[in-house]
Amino acid sequence: MSLRNNALLLLVVVLFFSCDKKRVFDEYKSVGSAWHKDSIVTFELPELDSTKGYDLFINLRDNNNYPFNNLFLIVAIEKPNGFTKVDTLEYQMANPDGSLLGNGFSDIKESKLFYKENIKLKGKHKVHIKQAVRETGKVPGVKLLDGITEIGFRIEKKELDK
Repeated sequence: MSLRNNALLLLVVVLFFSCDKKRVFDEYKSVGSAWHKDSIVTFELPELDSTKGYDLFINLRDNNNYPFNNLFLIVAIEKPNGFTKVDTLEYQMANPDGSLLGNGFSDIKESKLFYKENIKLKGKHKVHIKQAVRETGKVPGVKLLDGITEIGFRIEKKELDK
């Protein structure tokens, strides 16, 4: 019986990892139960084939404590020579009824947010992500953004590059 269970477990693991052939990089970092406005999450990307195109995604894990319908992020991608390109991004995080968007069966949802498409990366890059959420009519940012528990960054091979 034990051998059969081990074989079944091995089959499940192989199937799980073989289903994600486009994944090149996929990493998460915890921000605790709330994301502080001064906390910058940094990812050091691997060196990739500079002749191929890649799609970049920001992944978030959030829960029902997230109080807003949208999310503002400041994302900087730093090239090996130090040149940094900064983008301010807005993503919808909830339906009009307040229920969270994303995948998941419990109150924890995972959102895969598009960042850049068909980008070529030469050398080792860094990505820095910071939350920039503000309450309506207020200038200072939300000091502790409840409900966001983990920030992830994902690189996928462009569909044409198999």
